[in-house]
Amino acid sequence: MFIFITVGILLFTALVLLVLRFAAPDFRFAWLTAAGGALTAWISVFVWQANLPAVTQLPLWKPESIFRQSPLFIADGTAWAFALSIVTVCLGVIVTAVARENFPTPLSWTGVLILGALGVLAVTADNPLTLVLLWAAIDLAEMIAQIRFVEHPKLSERVVLSFASRVTGILILLWASMVSASEGSVFDFPSAPPRAGLFLVTASAFRLGVLPLHLPYASEVSFRQGFGTALRTVSAGSSLILLARIPFGGVESPITPYLTIFVTFAALYGAWTWLRSPDELSGRPFWMIGMGALAVASALRGNAAGAAAWSCALMLSGGALFIASAESRWMDKALLVGAWGISALPFSLTATGWVSERGGFWYAMPFLVFAQAALLAGYIRMCRRSSARATFENQPIWAKNVYPFGVYIVLLTILLLGFSDWDGALQIGNWIAALAASILAFGLIWLSRRVRLLSPVRAHWVRSADPDWLDAIYQTTWELYRAARRVIHAFSNVLEGESGIMWTLLFLVLFISIFIRGAP
Repeated sequence: MFIFITVGILLFTALVLLVLRFAAPDFRFAWLTAAGGALTAWISVFVWQANLPAVTQLPLWKPESIFRQSPLFIADGTAWAFALSIVTVCLGVIVTAVARENFPTPLSWTGVLILGALGVLAVTADNPLTLVLLWAAIDLAEMIAQIRFVEHPKLSERVVLSFASRVTGILILLWASMVSASEGSVFDFPSAPPRAGLFLVTASAFRLGVLPLHLPYASEVSFRQGFGTALRTVSAGSSLILLARIPFGGVESPITPYLTIFVTFAALYGAWTWLRSPDELSGRPFWMIGMGALAVASALRGNAAGAAAWSCALMLSGGALFIASAESRWMDKALLVGAWGISALPFSLTATGWVSERGGFWYAMPFLVFAQAALLAGYIRMCRRSSARATFENQPIWAKNVYPFGVYIVLLTILLLGFSDWDGALQIGNWIAALAASILAFGLIWLSRRVRLLSPVRAHWVRSADPDWLDAIYQTTWELYRAARRVIHAFSNVLEGESGIMWTLLFLVLFISIFIRGAP
């Protein structure tokens, strides 16, 4: 029941803003309404702790012979951590909107609140049917938003391709459900068959761009600190929740070592590119890939709590950095709390990140630790870019006082999740690996000022219209597909045109002559 209270607050606030948008365009307290609703929803998530776990099921759909399941939601410790992360980032986006040049934007805040409600429902989904419906809603919202802003034809094409990659993740999850149904069992996450584990990992990794390695979205230029951060956070959180629902022993397979190698490469690629990105918004896609790959790697090692911890750190630590758009006193030092959140040191948010429930995969650990170090080093470097942020010269005094609260509440949530009541809290974890990653991170920071290879550069991936080398591979594949499609279309026009019957008779005569000649 508490799930629907939080979702109801978010949707009701969004509805009020939408009505005011058309009924009273000059309403002066739209931001206060949005911030108040988001803050109330954030507080309501803490009320979930009074009744965990709690299961809520909607009435069965008809006919029952087709719909063997109905939407089912569960509020447990893991879902609570994900939901708190999503609502916190949405609250931070709305509060920090006072420091942006396009303030006020009530329509954008409405979208953020709706996305937050969909994200909360997605991370509490307890069966594939519920999650697939919510994934589809989030993906459609993202595609519509991207098509609205992009102008270059190549970017429009990439929007469609990114939507197709996410739909592929949906189809993989549906395939897992069909496999379970063929065995005569109903597939829900608590009682999922062990063989479904790799399907869940693949579906989540495909939507994040980890397997196969690709950017599952178009240019970041039009999606800046506000709506873009909320959209990326909700999309990532709703995809990563699958990793925390993998059944015990569900990733034991002969292909798991190969998947681990691919995921390790994705982590290194995302972390290295993030380390060398000129700013946090240009590097945001690679932050998602790098942190998402660490979460997938934890899931492949049988560490569901670690996967959830990396996922929450992706949303919260990244969210705090991405919404910090204006210069404020102590802001660059406060953002280091986000670095603590991804450090995996004892009692941090990601303390369970390197705990391994399964032996083996020792060959991937050094590379994964280096990937974490590169992500941490890049994060610390970007926290210290206070001079690159905007100032409050043209903002009223109340905005200067309110803005830091939006960032601080995200950082406060990082600390709370390190000590709150869920599986990833109050953990010591593998402190040796965490300490090694921290030392490597400080070494990379020291070297970045002395080694040109580690220095951030404005490389070709920053320009919105030009893909990087990885995108060029997929673009070449797409061009080959389109060339084959044109050949097939031309051949079809020849057969279906006015001379189609003549060509058909000619081929028929050729086939008959070949068969007659080959006969004894």
